[in-house]
Amino acid sequence: MYSYIKKYTPYLFLSGALLFLCIFFFLPFLYTLKLSFFDYSKNIYDGIFVGFENYKYLILNPQFHKVIINTFIYLFVVVPILTILPMFLAILINQKIMFLQIYKLIIYLPVIISIVVVSIAFKWLYAQNGVINYILSFINIKPLGFLTNPDIAIYSVCALTIFKGIGYYMMIYLASLMSVNRELIEAAQIDGANWYNVHKNVTIPHLMPTIALVMTISSISALKVFVEIYMLTKGGPLNSTKTIVYYIYEKAFENLDMGIASAASFILLIIVLVFSILNIFFFEQKRYKI
Repeated sequence: MYSYIKKYTPYLFLSGALLFLCIFFFLPFLYTLKLSFFDYSKNIYDGIFVGFENYKYLILNPQFHKVIINTFIYLFVVVPILTILPMFLAILINQKIMFLQIYKLIIYLPVIISIVVVSIAFKWLYAQNGVINYILSFINIKPLGFLTNPDIAIYSVCALTIFKGIGYYMMIYLASLMSVNRELIEAAQIDGANWYNVHKNVTIPHLMPTIALVMTISSISALKVFVEIYMLTKGGPLNSTKTIVYYIYEKAFENLDMGIASAASFILLIIVLVFSILNIFFFEQKRYKI
C-alpha cells in the first residue's frame, strides 16, 4: 500500500497544476478553435458553421497581410536589440565600479513603471510640439510625425518597447553572469587576453542558453504586443502599426466578429509555435539531440 501511494504521489502534486492548465488554457484553447469555424458577423449569439471560411478570408485579406507584415517588422526590430543591448549593459554593469546599485536601479526603473504611464509619457515626447521635436528644432530639423507618419510610426512604438524591456532582460543576463567561472576569466587574462577576447571566448559562450531564453521571451512578447499600440496609435495611421493582437482585439471587441478573431488567434498560436521550434533547433539542439 505504501509503495503504491509513493508511486503516485508525484502525480498528486502535479494534479493542481494540470487542473489549472485545463481550466485556463486547454478549455479556452479548444473553445477558441471551435469559434474559428463559425461566422458571428450577423449574430453574435448564434454563429453559423462555415468551416475554414474564416481562415480563407484571413489568408486572402490584404489588410491581414499588412497586419502580419507589421507584426514581423516589429519582431525583427525589437528582438535583436533586446537580445544584444541588455547583454552588453549587463557585462558593463557586472564590473567593480562606483554607484553600481544606482546604475542598476536607473536602468531597471522603466520595468517597474506601468506600461500605461510609460506610453503616456512617450506620447507626450512624440507629440508634434513635444520634447523630441523641440530638441530637433535647434538643429533645423522639421517636426517629425512620430505617431502620424505611416513610415516611422511603427518604429516609434518599437522604441517604447525597447525602453521598457532593456532593464528586465539585463537582469536576466546579470543573473547568468554570476555563474560564470571566475577562474576561466582570470586564466584568460593571465594569458594576455584583452577585455574583448575575454568576453568573446568566455562570457558570451556561457551566456548562449540565456541568449536563447531572452530571444524566445522577447519574440513571444513582440508577437503579442498590444498595450503600446493601443495607447499610442490604435493601429494607425493607415493601419501602419496594427499588429496581429490588436487586429484580434479589434475584430472581437469592436466588430464583435468572434469567428474571424478566433481564427486570427489560432494563426498567431501557429506563428509563436514556429518561433519556439526554431529557437530549440538553432540554440538548444544539443540538449534535445536534434
